[in-house]
Amino acid sequence: MMSSNTARPAKLHYMANGFRMLATGDHVVCAVSGEKIPLDALRYWSVVKQEPYASAELATKAALTA
Repeated sequence: MMSSNTARPAKLHYMANGFRMLATGDHVVCAVSGEKIPLDALRYWSVVKQEPYASAELATKAALTA
């Protein structure tokens, strides 16, 4: 039986121009809001903090509170 990645969080390494999957999954969790972000919708992250964000606004909020 094939295993499904549905509802399993991925573990990623965030880089300047993309990310590398360390553990398979279908989403990551926003570091600010706790919202699930499907991998195909992931656009914002911090390379320094190694954390994802659900929107540009949340990424900005995280940067300003650092």
